[in-house]
Amino acid sequence: MIVKIVSAMILMMGIFPFSFLHFFSGKFKTSTGPIAPALYVFGDSLFDSGNNNFIPTFAKSDYLPYGIDFEHGVTGRFTNARTVADFIAEYLGLPYPPPYLSKRELGALTGLNYASGSCGILPETGSKLGKCLNLKDQIVLFKSTIELELERKFKNRDEFSDYLSKSIFIFSIGNNDYMNNYLEKKPEERKEDPQTFAQHLVDKLAIQFERLYDLGARKVVMFELGPIGCLPSITRKKDHNGESQCDEEVNEMIIDFNQRLGVMLKNLTSSLKGSTFVLGHANWLGYDAIKNPSKYGLTDTSNPCCETWKNGTSGCIPFTKPCKERNSHYFFDAFHLTETVCSAIASRCFDDSSVCSPFIKQLVQT
Repeated sequence: MIVKIVSAMILMMGIFPFSFLHFFSGKFKTSTGPIAPALYVFGDSLFDSGNNNFIPTFAKSDYLPYGIDFEHGVTGRFTNARTVADFIAEYLGLPYPPPYLSKRELGALTGLNYASGSCGILPETGSKLGKCLNLKDQIVLFKSTIELELERKFKNRDEFSDYLSKSIFIFSIGNNDYMNNYLEKKPEERKEDPQTFAQHLVDKLAIQFERLYDLGARKVVMFELGPIGCLPSITRKKDHNGESQCDEEVNEMIIDFNQRLGVMLKNLTSSLKGSTFVLGHANWLGYDAIKNPSKYGLTDTSNPCCETWKNGTSGCIPFTKPCKERNSHYFFDAFHLTETVCSAIASRCFDDSSVCSPFIKQLVQT
């Protein structure tokens, strides 16, 4: 229903760090124009650039201190400045893909952002917080974008197919299926064991990737789930002696999901002609930064930078001042990364085969 309403609204409206950060943010900027025709973004709050501003939900970041360091100010990004998706857009030589639900140019050919905070792969995920665009919704909205906006921009189907096949599609989804779904339940209340649940998620995700392929996508990057057991929202609820420690039982669940995810992506690449599904190894990179912060120029990898409710286990309290050393913090709030960490993940996926193989700079050349 939400998909139909949104599509109708658009038609009616007629809007058819510190040196580490500075090094990575400028490393791949192009001077000769875009190296891919478009970037399409899907996922959750790690990639949301403002869609939730237009949805009735408690999962919002349309207020300071979110966006405090962003050149465009408060936009609905769940961080202090740029996201992983923003950096990848820069490296591709493209503008930031605007939120699908925002007032924008109809049929813009450089990409769109469909990501929605609190949502996940499963339709029920995040429902306690209000409405959101789950993964199926996002794929359906992309289909609507094709039919209502994009196809008319091209002379023929072959030209349009070539455009889609050269565009980059990136995903960060599944975090909330654990945080706002599976892990919210007591172990005895869960209908599935962790392994069965992980495979269930991967199977549902594969269905949506196949639909995306049928729509014309060929170059897809899916980032692993990060070390969720290290989030302040989880570590600060555990009893530890001294500093907050990661919940390794939760991390093991996530590692199992990521392993199954990798197998699924390889299978899709093998079975879907002309496709490349890339696994972005964000988990080991994030965990390494948490455990060895000095390697990444970080000094705090356990505490939120902004002031939060519930002993540092929530989003930022509106209009409070965050920490001054934001470039050396891993977490901005109890769930989300600072721009510094986003930069590290994006840059490594763009040009480092240990994180993405093929890495994105190679992917655009295939």
